[in-house]
Amino acid sequence: MRKKHQTMELLILPSLSGLIKVHIYGFREQREWGQVFAELNGTVVSAKGYHRKKTIIRTLAKLNESLLNPDH
Repeated sequence: MRKKHQTMELLILPSLSGLIKVHIYGFREQREWGQVFAELNGTVVSAKGYHRKKTIIRTLAKLNESLLNPDH
């Protein structure tokens, strides 16, 4: 069994509420899935997908939704 090295990218976005930290795993090759985590002030959301940009946008949208509607 071949062991793959996991790489991570960190994207930091400034906002009025603090820094949004986006951790990006995977997406090394085309057609390889990855996972994205976004964190702001202790709220963490994640998403998995095959398209890097779409997965980052989906994760940020989920973070926005969870901050606007904390009950759900």
